[in-house]
Amino acid sequence: MGEIILPRRMFLWCMAVIYLAAFVSLYVQMPGLYGNEGLLPARWQLRYSGKPLGEQLLSSPTLLWLGPRLGLDTHTAMELLCLIGAALSLGAMLFEALRDSVVFLCLWVLYLSMYQVGQVFLYFQWDNLLLETGFLCILVAPLTIIRGSRGVREHDRVTFWLTRWLLFRLMFASGVVKLTSRCPTWWGLTALTYHYETQCIPTWLAWFAHQLPVWWQKLSVMATFVIEIAAPPLFFSPLRRLRLGAFYMQVFLQVLIILTGNYNFFNLLTVALCLSLLDDQHVHFWLRKAEKITNNDSKLWTWLCYLLELAVWALMIFGAIVFFDLQVDTTKKLVNSRIAFTYHQFNQFLKTVTIPCVWIGVLSLTWEIVTSMFRCACVSGFLKRLCGTVQWTVFAAATAAMFTISLVPFTYIEFDSNARLWPGVRQAYDLVDRYQLVNSYGLFRRMTGVSGRPEVVIEGSNDGVSWTEIEFMYKPGNLSAPPPVLTPHQPRLDWQMWFAALGPHTQSPWFTSLMHRLLQGKRDVIELIQTDVSQYPFHEQPPAYLRAHRYRYWFTEPKADGSYPQRWWRRVYDEEFYPTVHLGNTFLDSMITQYGLKDKSPARLSNKPLAQAVRWVRSQVRGVPAHILIWTLMGCGVMFCLLQGLQSRKKCTTVSDHAENVPDGSSDHCGKSGEHQAAKEVEEEDGEGSEDEVEQGEGEEKDTVGDDKEDEAQDDEDEDDDEDEREEEDEKTEIVRKRRP
Repeated sequence: MGEIILPRRMFLWCMAVIYLAAFVSLYVQMPGLYGNEGLLPARWQLRYSGKPLGEQLLSSPTLLWLGPRLGLDTHTAMELLCLIGAALSLGAMLFEALRDSVVFLCLWVLYLSMYQVGQVFLYFQWDNLLLETGFLCILVAPLTIIRGSRGVREHDRVTFWLTRWLLFRLMFASGVVKLTSRCPTWWGLTALTYHYETQCIPTWLAWFAHQLPVWWQKLSVMATFVIEIAAPPLFFSPLRRLRLGAFYMQVFLQVLIILTGNYNFFNLLTVALCLSLLDDQHVHFWLRKAEKITNNDSKLWTWLCYLLELAVWALMIFGAIVFFDLQVDTTKKLVNSRIAFTYHQFNQFLKTVTIPCVWIGVLSLTWEIVTSMFRCACVSGFLKRLCGTVQWTVFAAATAAMFTISLVPFTYIEFDSNARLWPGVRQAYDLVDRYQLVNSYGLFRRMTGVSGRPEVVIEGSNDGVSWTEIEFMYKPGNLSAPPPVLTPHQPRLDWQMWFAALGPHTQSPWFTSLMHRLLQGKRDVIELIQTDVSQYPFHEQPPAYLRAHRYRYWFTEPKADGSYPQRWWRRVYDEEFYPTVHLGNTFLDSMITQYGLKDKSPARLSNKPLAQAVRWVRSQVRGVPAHILIWTLMGCGVMFCLLQGLQSRKKCTTVSDHAENVPDGSSDHCGKSGEHQAAKEVEEEDGEGSEDEVEQGEGEEKDTVGDDKEDEAQDDEDEDDDEDEREEEDEKTEIVRKRRP
């Protein structure tokens, strides 16, 4: 695999953007979810028993224990942590110097602190994935802030490999659980005929995707299995083009999901993980930058690689045809497909490949560790070699430890393989489980809503006779409202409303709290439903009565003449979900008491200057839709980064043009050009503070990486040049080295 300087930088930038979206999205919803008058107040999760701070952090690792020491209540402390996280992630997005190990450690600790008290509204797989990926960023990012310089990082390929392993676990497990669940829609290849209308918050494009013919939907399910099960082993292929092919397959799937569904930052996070499959050469291809590539491979080896790659792709196509019984029906102009294997056969396949997949990971990681070790050994200078070896030892050990404990959640997909793991590995996993360092994954295990999408509709009334539906901003309710586009924001109440509709209300205790808060007319909770409170039907006076019914929703169909209907949805009544309640109602009070939702002590608001500053920031963003706020921040950040890039490129172009205008025969002008180039290198080193740019900008002149053989070959070629050209090149090189700090 080639150099991974640019993909690593892109990955860290993407993680800064994703952290920004996650913190801002959570911050906007925090008063309604975790405020003192919210659905599940966070202060209920922390019991200040007077124990030492160390014991409290061990029992629940969250910085919120520091709130009383700062004179802040739990809710205000949560908002402060969110604001700090948003500010740090925005700074890391805008300035490369802040994409540092220390900054990513702070971001991870901040998000973990809120996860510990987030309860059901933060128990999503993408929150776990963000915490795990965020911890890997601590290992992948440089240590420029503390160290103050950009030294050798021969271990970068080792730590960056962990993101590839995480991507493999995520995708492979997501494909496997669809079949191990025995869901008839996945085994019948009909899952997508229900998915688009039954997913939590579809986009308006999902309506059009739902209208595709059934045979095409079946082919799409087959392609999903190929991308999620057959393609992930290619992540560790030694052949570069196979990895690139797997990269584009994964990105293609994620883009389609983003277009048809609102899954917040989850798909963006998956795309960021896919960057681990790239190298500098391919990124330069994207940027249309010419890169000098020395290929010393023989023609025979090149052709053998081509034949092997063709064989792999041909095997995947042949396997898809055989295992899914693909048949072309020329009369009807369609492709028939079905799964041509049994559950028992697939289970045997899973038992056969799970442990070999682990060994593939072991061999791939060993190769990265060994090659990085040789890179350390080739560094010139005793101190630099010693520093590089120490770094390599520490980070290689950390990478091996992370890989080892990740085997526990990965082998959950197959019971026998999990039972064969060494008990010491499980013990190590249990020690770090509370920190969400590694997790198990598996999305869309079973397809819900086969008989219609269940949806809970809350109704309010002032007299108990005439009822008014309470419409949410994002989830389906109004039949004429188009499905929204709000990625990367996640309206967490709307998501939980989708889960609540899948069972009785007793499985969702927070729903009782929602009904109680709406009867009380709590503004923070109302803003979870409608950011613009004036759109809430009972904004002037809380309803006297509330009830909830369950409906079945379906997408509408195009009319017979091909025109589009006026409504996006159709629905039928299903059953009562929550009985009619009012304040003081016996049933409501019993539910509140049973679920422990009754306030035992009033909340105390702090009047400290810090608390007042936090509340002032809240007043400035109140009433702004979360997705609009996130898009604005991200858009401004991207524009700033583009302007930075264009300005840097303009400087490089100006220097290049000046160097081209210098006459070749004038040694004085060449010396000035060399000095100008050296000054440019010094400016880049002092200005941006990224060791990656040093590695990229100095190129072959940098002798801290094991490129000695390549430099010697280049010197031999220079000896064959004319005497005058060699003297000019030596003079330029000498000037650059003198100017370099």
